[in-house]
Amino acid sequence: MASLKLSPSSPISIPKSSGIVGRRGVSFLVRAEQSPSSSSDHQDKCQRRRVVVTLGVVAPWISLLSKAPASFAAESKKGFMTVSDNKDAYAFVYPFGWQEVVIEGQDKVYKDVIEPLESVSVNLIPTSKQTIKDFGPPKEIAETLVKKVLAPPNQKSTLIDASEQEVDGKTYYQFEFTAQARNYTRHALGVITVFNGKFYTLTTGANERRWEKMKDRLHTVVDSFKITV
Repeated sequence: MASLKLSPSSPISIPKSSGIVGRRGVSFLVRAEQSPSSSSDHQDKCQRRRVVVTLGVVAPWISLLSKAPASFAAESKKGFMTVSDNKDAYAFVYPFGWQEVVIEGQDKVYKDVIEPLESVSVNLIPTSKQTIKDFGPPKEIAETLVKKVLAPPNQKSTLIDASEQEVDGKTYYQFEFTAQARNYTRHALGVITVFNGKFYTLTTGANERRWEKMKDRLHTVVDSFKITV
């Protein structure tokens, strides 16, 4: 299997917004006011002037909000954030509170700043295969990936399980493994698929001592990974 060499990519985080917000965070409040005037023509001109000014303020912000970025993170279901990468056509969720970090060779990485073994990463490499099945069955591919790519050579790795899922006509291989170092063991989950000339790998995990606490959230991360086109 080819080695993973990828250029890092950082998603654009878009905060939630309500209403129309100005450049310095000042909300614009539009309200109708009637000014006393002895002339009805003068009153009509004032009202038209207020409408023109209002449209001039609002329209540019509507235009900006309608432009979709290539990649972004947004609030998902309770306790998770969603990452959508429109350029490479994939999406997944990660636990709320994890921070994005830049690591060479990774397309996306989010991790817990207190528990460094709790993280999720996505890798992409080019491939001429049409589907993940072209590489072989789930167990065979997972074992090769774990031993040669995902676990450091000085750690003892063990494949626990591997399975195949079909979602919206696309095939995904999911797997579970451990990587034992001298002072700790990382318990991890992964999912791989092939689409449009790219081999996708998402891995997430935690320290073995926190596995029981984190496993449901990590399974949610792996189950959420999907090709979006």
